[in-house]
Amino acid sequence: MVTSVTAVGVLLQAAFLGGMLFALKKALSRLDDVSKMAEEQIVPTMGMARKLLEEEGPKIKTAIKEVAETCANVKAITHKARTITAEAGTAVEDLLVKTETQAARVDEMLTGTLDSIAQATATLQRYVGTPSRQIGALMNGLRAGFDVLRSRGREAHVAADGEHFV
Repeated sequence: MVTSVTAVGVLLQAAFLGGMLFALKKALSRLDDVSKMAEEQIVPTMGMARKLLEEEGPKIKTAIKEVAETCANVKAITHKARTITAEAGTAVEDLLVKTETQAARVDEMLTGTLDSIAQATATLQRYVGTPSRQIGALMNGLRAGFDVLRSRGREAHVAADGEHFV
């Protein structure tokens, strides 16, 4: 009996191992199909990529160097532009201060000149205007006096002529 149980156990184990062998062959077959497909599609693609990299590699390296040089140039230009802008800002500020100072001086000069002109005008009005009004008043008085004298002389002359006046 022990022998028959052992024989059945060995047979079951052999059947199990046979099933595993069959499953392993099937898996190897699929793996072989995937490997063939990879060789057909991926290997040529990798070859083309390698060839492209070999052909375009120097161009890419040159482009990277040129980009790096351009970046360095842009950095230098930016630094120089900032420096020039700062200097220009300082110059403009100095110019504004000087302009404000000059404007204040010109304002003081013009104010002084206008004050002098106003004072001269007042003096002229006082020394020329007042006597000229007085002379004008004197002339009006003389004119009025002569008009009165002339009108009396006419009345006497008209009365002497009587009706003979033409």
